[in-house]
Amino acid sequence: IPGYVSTEVDARLSFDTGASIRKAKTLLAVYDEMGVPRDRILIKLASTWEMFQACHQLEKEGIKTNMTLLFSMTQAKMAAQMGATLISPFVGRILDWYKKSTGKEYYPANDLEDPEDPGVLSVRAIHAYYKCHGIKTIIMGASFRNVQQIRFLAGCDRLTISPKFIDELAGSTEPLRRQLDLPDSRTACAPPSQQMDEKTFRWLMNEDAMASDKLAEGIRGFAADIVKLEDDLGHRMAID
Repeated sequence: IPGYVSTEVDARLSFDTGASIRKAKTLLAVYDEMGVPRDRILIKLASTWEMFQACHQLEKEGIKTNMTLLFSMTQAKMAAQMGATLISPFVGRILDWYKKSTGKEYYPANDLEDPEDPGVLSVRAIHAYYKCHGIKTIIMGASFRNVQQIRFLAGCDRLTISPKFIDELAGSTEPLRRQLDLPDSRTACAPPSQQMDEKTFRWLMNEDAMASDKLAEGIRGFAADIVKLEDDLGHRMAID
């Protein structure tokens, strides 16, 4: 299978820059032993301030990163500032938060030119900002709740799509048309942001309840999954 392979650093290290860098290099050493080229590996890090610092250091050393649990323009701009290879904005989890917080269950999905889905709007805004300013970081939309979200984001750099939705798209007679294009002379581009320091980043995240909630929830969930995996492996090894 060609292309990148994402390998996640332990989510329990999401607030420890040094430990995450060391873990990333340990994981790369395993791939080295297996003969997997380093340029295929993306080290997956949660989009916290500490992990953006890890991202910056790893990228300077030629180690590619994937910033995950990304829910806001603030995080997207910081990823670009730190030189991340790829970001993974979570479309469906953004929608989940707005459904729960507003009580609005239905977002019209019949107008591809003017969507209302907040997850879709978030990724479209990031895409427009990156392309307007020539940012090379790859945008890979993730965490889809329905096939229409995928249609809304057709043309994004990458999309990670479950087999269920791939089958649904393959069985559909509706054309899949590109929705996201590169900017041209008619595009109204937002001005580039100034460099963000730690205080600014943390304040902007504090002001974004959705991004803060979903980032914390995601880290807890990833950490719990690691504990389950460790427990399961420990149990299997004890039996063997």
